[in-house]
Amino acid sequence: MIKIYNTMTREKEEFKPIVPGQVKMYVCGPTVYNYIHIGNARSVVAFDTIRRYFEYRGYAVDYVSNFTDVDDKIIKKANEMGKTPKEVADRFIKAYREDAEALNVETATINPRAMQYIPDIIKFIQDLIAKGYAYESGGDVYYRTRKFKAYGKLSHQSLDELEEGASRRLGEESSRKEDPLDFALWKTAKANEIAWDSPWGKGRPGWHIECSVMAIKNLGATIDIHGGGQDLEFPHHENEIAQSEAETGKPFAHYWMHNGYVTIGANDEKMSKSLGNFVTVHELLKTVPAQVIRFFLATAQYRRPLRFSQTALTEAATNLEKLKVAYENIKFRSKDSLLTMPDDAEKLAAVKHFADEFQAQMDDDFNCANGITVVYEFAKWLNQYSEAEKVSQRVIDTAVTMYEKVLGVFGITFSDKEELLDEQVESLTKEREEARKAKDFAKSDAIRDQLKAQGIILEDTPQGMRWRRK
Repeated sequence: MIKIYNTMTREKEEFKPIVPGQVKMYVCGPTVYNYIHIGNARSVVAFDTIRRYFEYRGYAVDYVSNFTDVDDKIIKKANEMGKTPKEVADRFIKAYREDAEALNVETATINPRAMQYIPDIIKFIQDLIAKGYAYESGGDVYYRTRKFKAYGKLSHQSLDELEEGASRRLGEESSRKEDPLDFALWKTAKANEIAWDSPWGKGRPGWHIECSVMAIKNLGATIDIHGGGQDLEFPHHENEIAQSEAETGKPFAHYWMHNGYVTIGANDEKMSKSLGNFVTVHELLKTVPAQVIRFFLATAQYRRPLRFSQTALTEAATNLEKLKVAYENIKFRSKDSLLTMPDDAEKLAAVKHFADEFQAQMDDDFNCANGITVVYEFAKWLNQYSEAEKVSQRVIDTAVTMYEKVLGVFGITFSDKEELLDEQVESLTKEREEARKAKDFAKSDAIRDQLKAQGIILEDTPQGMRWRRK
């Protein structure tokens, strides 16, 4: 029985899917105006790990994670770069996909983009206006927050507390609102901004309405799980609930899940672009193996803060290497010609015990920290068994299969293929460059594919071609 800590109730609850054996899951994705940093990647990896565990437990997961591709930050970046917002979004979506692939993140069922849903967003807003939940003012459209009586139920804040906070943020926009608590569903176009025609004039959607529409269009009025970073709990997710439930008259999500921050520095500051204390995955991949980053992010309890440091990465690399050695040891014995021991019921029971204990820990709100501790114990057992004078083929096969499955939950895979040495990679890349100069593109592509199969990623830069291990 899987239990989930539900932010809405502040309690762990038994997971009961809407459709038995299926999970409808929406996770807020990145605003694509820059490379993702480790704090962003934490959410991506945490929910990918949760998805993988559901699949490990036999569920079919319909996983939707959006791209916010129209936003103030994207418009600002586009102006700085002399590009259109779509061009900026396209560039950083491509970069995101490369980083996500390096971190072994499973492809989402769909990655909707806000720009693709403008007609649906306009229709959604029109419905809210017709129901009295929204109003137009000077080309903007605002949501009447007080009309939604349950507002604040996710963040557990009262309207009085929220009003006090809103009153401190009064600006030009407040003069167009009926109430300081009201929030924008549609924003009138400013000069040189991307805009679409609407019944209220040219403009663009607010951030919150985009996710409501994309979630409902792709997963239905009520979904099993809505997830995202802790910083999205308020106001983003609170506003999504207000909009969605006012429109459909149904609960928006049964379970709300939020991952903790990544902190950095001596004072454990939250990593964020606004504070300028971030490290991008794109840059980190140049010096740290992707699987080490994945392991660091995936093996923490998702709700806890996660401290980023070189020490933490070194520890992750050390632990990952121990797990890999155990895998190599037991795989080596599987090739042993002395596998004469018959099936060993006691050893098979031991493997089952590790599987049962792993499930017990992970069923408790996806407690990856406890889950990986079980895997460490399993690895020790594998090392001990691999040193036995005689071993059973069935025990080895069962143990290897289970070990691969539990590691797969964390997005970790080990290959017993021989890795290319750096010198071999350098030789092949030079050979590829020579083939390209000779316009022998078939040979160039063949070498590239050979390197890719060995986990070598080639990157063409203004300074020339470079390579890195996946």
